[in-house]
Amino acid sequence: MGGSRPPVFPVMDSLQDRIAALTLPDTPLTLGQTGARIRAVEAEGRVVVEIAPGFPCASLRPWLEAEIGQLVVAGGATLARLELHPRIVSHAVQPNLSPLPNVRNIIAIGSGKGGVGKSTTAVNLALALAGEGARVGVLDADIYGPSIPTMLGLSGRPDSPDGKTIEPMQAHGVEAMSIGLLVDQDTPMIWRGPMATSALTQLLGETSWGKSLSGDLDYLIVDLPPGTGDIQLTLAQKIPVAGAVIVTTPQEVATMDARKALKMFEKVNVPVLGLVENMAVHVCSNCGHAEHVFGEGGGQRMASQYGVPLLGSLPLEIAIREQGDAGTPVVAAAPGSAAAAAYRATARRMAIELALRPRVATPLSASLV
Repeated sequence: MGGSRPPVFPVMDSLQDRIAALTLPDTPLTLGQTGARIRAVEAEGRVVVEIAPGFPCASLRPWLEAEIGQLVVAGGATLARLELHPRIVSHAVQPNLSPLPNVRNIIAIGSGKGGVGKSTTAVNLALALAGEGARVGVLDADIYGPSIPTMLGLSGRPDSPDGKTIEPMQAHGVEAMSIGLLVDQDTPMIWRGPMATSALTQLLGETSWGKSLSGDLDYLIVDLPPGTGDIQLTLAQKIPVAGAVIVTTPQEVATMDARKALKMFEKVNVPVLGLVENMAVHVCSNCGHAEHVFGEGGGQRMASQYGVPLLGSLPLEIAIREQGDAGTPVVAAAPGSAAAAAYRATARRMAIELALRPRVATPLSASLV
């Protein structure tokens, strides 16, 4: 019959199983374990493979083409085409809340203490997700010490055409909003807790997320202030969060505080997607000697103790600090660097862990009440 699909031969089931068994780079997970849907169709010795992962994966295409090509050739055929169709859906949030209509998933980036590079990590993870093909926004929830505008090189004020909503600013392919864009740089926010938390919910709920990216955001990365105070409590009670990530450095004093942040998220029913170990190792630019300035293995020990994944270990490099201060994060400034590769691998693992979470089972509705 004209227009009918090529037959799916039994041998294709074996090929699909072999593709599903491929272990993804920088993770202990196979493609099948991530929940990706795989379909292989053969006609006249030419195979078309379709993969629908639940996470963005543009940078994996060359690796997938090479690995799948070898499997197909071993079966006596050729790979005609690989089709990647990532499908990023909304995942379950806290009880009695629903995802925002224009944001599929909110991911909170927290830490138990300051000085661990949380904001730098949040920004580079956001840029890495965008580079993988996702629509991404960044919300600076640090009302007292906003740093996202500096790190993204943003200046000026966001527009509000209707006087009711705010249009997010855009830099390096991501949308961003921060109290730092609405006040003078040197103006201190001398506010009590309720005023700060009210500002956070307004920034989130009154920003037209996705407008400049022509579609709903797949991920909104929320850069939290350090600690477990009012902002974090408001996040847990009023803001639909699909998952949280804890940033720590390897030394014991940092992981002690990170444990408190992790337990806080657990108590308020926000799933912890995993830990990120920042400043894990420094490689001398002159001699190449690797040194664990802040100790070694603290993030892995904490992850094992609490049964959460270690999403990635990030390097201690002067370029990361310099490029953040200059408003061009390392993922954008040096995409071919080892540091950028580490952020991309960490962002991909974070997105995979979220993809494994339960999906939203109810209609989407606003939940900022």
